[in-house]
Amino acid sequence: MNKSLLAGSKCHLWGGCMDWSLGVLYTPPAHLSLFLQTVFLLWNSFNDPLFGWLSDRRFLSSQPRSGAGLSSRDVVLTRVRALGWHGPLLALSFLAFWVPWAPAGLQFLLCLCLYDGFLTLVDLHHHALLADLALSAHDRTHLNFYCSLFSAAGAMSVFASYAFWNKEDFSSFRAFCVVLAAGSGLGFLGATQLLKRRIEATRKDRGCPGLVMDGGVCEEEPLVGGEEAGSITLGQYLRQLAHHQNFLWFVGMDLVQVFHCHFNSNFFPLFLEHLLSDHISLSTGSFLLGISYVAPHLNNLYFLPLCRRWGVYAVVRGLLLLKLSLSLLMLLAGPDHPGLLCFFIASNRVFTEGTCKLLTLVVTDLVDEDLVLNHRKQAASALLFGMVALVTKPGQTFAPLLGTWLLCFYTGHDLFQQPPVTSVGSVQPWPEPPAPAPVQAPTLRQGCFYLLVLVPIICALLQLFTWSQFTLHGRRLRMVKAQRQNLAQIHTLNIKMV
Repeated sequence: MNKSLLAGSKCHLWGGCMDWSLGVLYTPPAHLSLFLQTVFLLWNSFNDPLFGWLSDRRFLSSQPRSGAGLSSRDVVLTRVRALGWHGPLLALSFLAFWVPWAPAGLQFLLCLCLYDGFLTLVDLHHHALLADLALSAHDRTHLNFYCSLFSAAGAMSVFASYAFWNKEDFSSFRAFCVVLAAGSGLGFLGATQLLKRRIEATRKDRGCPGLVMDGGVCEEEPLVGGEEAGSITLGQYLRQLAHHQNFLWFVGMDLVQVFHCHFNSNFFPLFLEHLLSDHISLSTGSFLLGISYVAPHLNNLYFLPLCRRWGVYAVVRGLLLLKLSLSLLMLLAGPDHPGLLCFFIASNRVFTEGTCKLLTLVVTDLVDEDLVLNHRKQAASALLFGMVALVTKPGQTFAPLLGTWLLCFYTGHDLFQQPPVTSVGSVQPWPEPPAPAPVQAPTLRQGCFYLLVLVPIICALLQLFTWSQFTLHGRRLRMVKAQRQNLAQIHTLNIKMV
């Protein structure tokens, strides 16, 4: 929940980084740019499973000593303490972008890797707490509801940034970043201290040696440590994960979802410019861009109660069907309905981002199933979230590349080589005769329209197929949660007998 304090600042960071790379702050040479991108791509791909493994490797065991239970008090407190340290460091690494302290290329690479590393640590421990603090779907959706609420509040800072941003003078924006980073760092410290006190107070009130979870289950405090029985290696864990069918079907669906989310993020301004620029003002476009960061969090405030009533699986399937239906309707209507087009562009981004946030609840269910299937002594929550991130990271990379290639293939306009112009004498990237100005301008608009509607249609069809193969819902999900609860109760009885 406290992670949301940096939700808005993340937008400013990436906006600044893009301006930096485009020449506002720093323009690296071509060979250095390729090197920076390669280093960051490798770091961004592998830090999720790396940090997850370092965090949870001691929990991995195929032979529990006395029954696997819910997360112990020590495990939860360890994650809370990690958030208390990594959160302020995340805010500090964000601030390091805006104060020159090293050669530009070196500072850019170090700041980018530091920020992404601390963001990964915060995300992993934050998501792992959702699986560790609660077991029932009701309690997890309740926690996610407040997470969305505070994330929306944090994302509001994107609107405040417009009052301070000036490409000619960064002094006011730097001051804004300092205030934002200081508030975020203090928010992390305050929230983690309050959570630790809450955990300690719960333990004392119930008279339990460990953390009290769903159903009033007490747990042994030192679940980890001492003699390790049946500890497994990373290779063995990966082989277990390769046989986890629901995990494989889920990451297949989530890979497409991550691709679609980042496709929308990258091409949202382009769609506004070429499809709606004649119908909306520049200020309206900026407002729509800003509200697109806030609306998905507010959208979840409505969908999470539906998840408690119908289940996450049914709600996600409904959102995928809605995405397919709206895309087909927009394809049939064509690009000449600005009102419908504006609604589709906004709803496509909001619903897609909202679905991404609901999938966190599905990963917590996969954590439960992984514990039950492999008879672990402790749920490896952060590691499983890290493995999901590793498999779905290619979607982030290929979204802008594939979208740009498709647009270039269909229209002949390369967004990275030249701006889309309408002059007859412009150089085309393909060996084709230049089109006349009256014909060339609508071509780019038509290409943007087909890119806008066909990508969601293809993504929705792929996701509906993979999601139909996912079986961790309904009766099976209830069985998995009951087995995990029974393991916790057996563990409690063992404690009392001792």
